[in-house]
Amino acid sequence: MPTRANRRPRVSLLRTRGEHDSGKVGMVELFFDLVFVFAVTQLSHALLADLSGDGLVRTGLLLLGVWWVWINTSWVTNWLDPERIPVRIALLLLMLAGLGISVAIPLAFESRGLLFGVAYVAMQLGRTLFFLWAVRREPEPMRRNFQRIFAWFSLSGACWIAGGIATAERRFAWWALAVAIESIAPLVYFWVPGLGRSRLEDWDVEGAHLAERCALFVIIALGESLLVTGATFAALPWPTDTLIAFANAVLGTLLMWWIYFDTGAPRATRRIERARQPGREARSAYTYAHALIVAGIIACAVSDELVLAHPRHADDREMAVILGGPFLYLLGTAIFKWLTNDRRAPPLSHLAGLALLSVLAWPVSADRIAPLWLAVAANAVLLVVATWESLAIRRVAGTEAILEDA
Repeated sequence: MPTRANRRPRVSLLRTRGEHDSGKVGMVELFFDLVFVFAVTQLSHALLADLSGDGLVRTGLLLLGVWWVWINTSWVTNWLDPERIPVRIALLLLMLAGLGISVAIPLAFESRGLLFGVAYVAMQLGRTLFFLWAVRREPEPMRRNFQRIFAWFSLSGACWIAGGIATAERRFAWWALAVAIESIAPLVYFWVPGLGRSRLEDWDVEGAHLAERCALFVIIALGESLLVTGATFAALPWPTDTLIAFANAVLGTLLMWWIYFDTGAPRATRRIERARQPGREARSAYTYAHALIVAGIIACAVSDELVLAHPRHADDREMAVILGGPFLYLLGTAIFKWLTNDRRAPPLSHLAGLALLSVLAWPVSADRIAPLWLAVAANAVLLVVATWESLAIRRVAGTEAILEDA
């Protein structure tokens, strides 16, 4: 009969903490992200196909759904070690469900609503059940946290399935309710009658890992923007207007990269690594603010394709998208940088950029300015913001260095 001494030690599926590479993003996580490259492309095409008010709202709802399944998976892999075989298998199975979501996006409000709903619920509930199994012998607060999460996802999951079965007219209402439930849940700390609510201490995340995961998703969205732009440009004749539109689209992607990665992302990473309650910033700056950033990038990709296809002619809805993409992006990055720095207000450069884009929107209509030149003007605003912020932060850093040497 085996004794306590010769029993095999229990192997935890949790990440080790405090080591040099404890927050390293695993290769299987990057592989998992490939599904969401496809999802972002599908969202761009869905928006491009229907720029009506209904199309904008529906695509926005689907984007929030895609974002929630991705960010929730990133939270889970922040705790679980992706190098463990059970965790890898779980992520690969989640990829299959993610493919179902991505395939269903173009017809999610038509014939593929049930596929979208079932695949979505499979990801949310399946991932949570796996986590509960993986931490069954871990401390009670961690288990309780995900028991509460399972309760909330069960409620939202019922709405996703009901929407998939419902008629197209009622589907949006069911799915909007589902997204609202999932969006509110972290704000109320997943409170459940009888189970109480979670605490920020229960969300002891590895800050560097979550920061890198969100930065990688921004790269995914920017990469999708370049793919869409390049594919559209390659299929067109190349008169002067098209060449200018292509160069402007590439410049816009570069500026968005610069605004996020030059100073914002590194400073935010250092902040969450040193935070006493990293869960607070993980929830606000990364879970919520990044949804706006990604939405802005997708809208910019759509506007780039519109301008490439019709540089001289557009209707008012298309003109709104040309300015709306940069506006959403600047708004998201402004909130992100505000939440991850000791500022009383968002960066002045970003507020100025939002003001300039609003000024551009005031006199704009399709018969007053060509979409090409409106897109150029929008990029000029992004260039002002990127230059202003970079110079201001480097000037402050130089002053601080001089004071330290003195």
